[in-house]
Amino acid sequence: MDGMRAAVFFERDGILNLAQTDRQVQVTPRTLDDFTINPAALEPLHSLKAAGFLLLATTNQPGLSRGYQSRRELDMMHARLREILPLDDILVCPHDEMDDCPCRKPKAGLLLEAAFKYKLSLDHCFMISDKWQDAQAAHLAGCRSLMLKSSLNGSGHYDSTVTDLATAVVKVMRLHNSPMLTGAHQTVRI
Repeated sequence: MDGMRAAVFFERDGILNLAQTDRQVQVTPRTLDDFTINPAALEPLHSLKAAGFLLLATTNQPGLSRGYQSRRELDMMHARLREILPLDDILVCPHDEMDDCPCRKPKAGLLLEAAFKYKLSLDHCFMISDKWQDAQAAHLAGCRSLMLKSSLNGSGHYDSTVTDLATAVVKVMRLHNSPMLTGAHQTVRI
């Protein structure tokens, strides 16, 4: 990879912190009191870290631009996340859908920003999520996407589905060590 690094991107809500639902819709926590880190994320993330992956959380937080999310509360939630999980960075899009910014998932801006900042080889990177927007961003950036089965998966492109985060991590390790990864990105079905 000529000094380029591999990373695993994680959707924050529903993967790294427990999802809250209201009328069968996932709701983003607005305060630190509402924010609960997913205990099932700890061991899988430590395994990936030990394997040498850069670990990056990505999150759309339109509440910042809409005015109902406090930057201070968001920063406290992310400080807690970094305190408990071995994350290298948390990349945030603060924009609303109407802003048409390049960093709001399903666009690939957050992943491309990370690739530049951390010298990533995106075709050796992975996205783990339960939402179609993340899979689409990964696809546009040239990363592999692993979707945890969810009603939020949608019908867009993703490389594979798994039942839980631990299974996703096992699959990432297997794919990363696969000889198929030495060439250009290919969709792998396992």
